[in-house]
Amino acid sequence: MSRSESLAAYLRAQAWRRLDRVEVDDDGRNARCALALLDTAAYAAGLPEDDPLILMLAEAGCFGPLGHEGFDPGEAGAKLIRHWAGGEPHELLLALPQAITAAT
Repeated sequence: MSRSESLAAYLRAQAWRRLDRVEVDDDGRNARCALALLDTAAYAAGLPEDDPLILMLAEAGCFGPLGHEGFDPGEAGAKLIRHWAGGEPHELLLALPQAITAAT
């Protein structure tokens, strides 16, 4: 599995978790978050392995110490993804390395 595919799979799984959440009076927040994550997953799946966004995520350690493991954004990155309210797909991917760096 390529890094782009691994990132996309992680984002799709997080989107499904948001869709599975049942909260009284969330005013569609979970559905909007899930759609934003699915949009970002589709965007990420199409990125080539040498895309600067993928390389930035690898440098931030999201693909393990050698850059070839499955996508794992760590606690800070996971928190950002869990609370992502939407925006352009590249905005989330750009924000991840910053969130991870700020947490260390």
